[in-house]
Amino acid sequence: MRWWIIIVIAIAVLVTACSAMNNPGRFADRNPYLEPKDTNAIDFFQMRWFGDEVWADQQSELAAQPDLVPQQPIALALLRSPATAPQITWLGHATFLLQYKGVNVLTDPILTDRASPFSFAGPERLQPAPAKVAELPPIEMVIISHNHYDHLDTETITALGPDVTYLVPLGLTEWFTDLGIPAANVHTFDWWQAQQFGAVSATATPSQHWSARSLWDKNDSLWVSWHLAIGDWQVWFAGDTGYNEVQFKEIGTQFPDIDDALVPIGAYLPRWFMQPQHINPAEAVLMHNDIAAKRSYAMHWGTYQLAAESLAQTKQDLADARRHYQANEDTLRLLAIGETVTVRP
Repeated sequence: MRWWIIIVIAIAVLVTACSAMNNPGRFADRNPYLEPKDTNAIDFFQMRWFGDEVWADQQSELAAQPDLVPQQPIALALLRSPATAPQITWLGHATFLLQYKGVNVLTDPILTDRASPFSFAGPERLQPAPAKVAELPPIEMVIISHNHYDHLDTETITALGPDVTYLVPLGLTEWFTDLGIPAANVHTFDWWQAQQFGAVSATATPSQHWSARSLWDKNDSLWVSWHLAIGDWQVWFAGDTGYNEVQFKEIGTQFPDIDDALVPIGAYLPRWFMQPQHINPAEAVLMHNDIAAKRSYAMHWGTYQLAAESLAQTKQDLADARRHYQANEDTLRLLAIGETVTVRP
């Protein structure tokens, strides 16, 4: 009984990364196109374990059908000596390695077994990480969308170390300096703020989400998406977000020549609970259209189970959305975990 109580408490703390707590927080007013919804960790816990929603078992599903989310060995030699053209490698979830002009950038890096503050509870990786930090080429820059455990991972950031340039939303400097990373290497951004770092121009763009790592810090740091211009290559990283009909069109207007977009498609069911903060595949296609990217790649799925849908349903919902919106083959392409693609600016 005592062990069961510990697990319940652990899960209750963990799910603050999936639902809002009662303290509104410093950035509580930063979702202007979303009706406030006062949900909290207890609501999520009740919905997950005591509600009527049926949750798929993605781990068993993937064991039975590995091709649902294929994973391939990383071409380490190619990562260490990349092509002259821009190169994108999906490392799972929202973690991509972007390489161009001699610069190596990681997005929301997490290469650990659990997206959790605990080693014994919380969402577990469905497949082993495709690489360790030590196997990657030297990373010059990391961009962070927000502070939830599946996007800001202590172990992975610690392994990356203090010499990387970290671009983060407002309110996260102290988290990094507590790990021993110099404040000079942590650059905080508000929405629409831009900075230049050598060949990289970075702009924090809006998203519709929220932040928390505990029961007590809800919305104390900001959430962002990112536009990067690396030389003549433009990439947009959505981070984690719900959909609205205004902000992503504004991003597309501000940056009319986005080459490649990295867009989430997972953790969207049940919609009555997840819709404000996570897009579904149909909304992902709309987001691709709103920002008018030449190409987009699916992320935030197939790595950690964070919601009720099955992996097969995600793929079917994406196929249905492409068909409904007459999307072309470059819209929300599904990469294998570990796959590298070379693109054209």
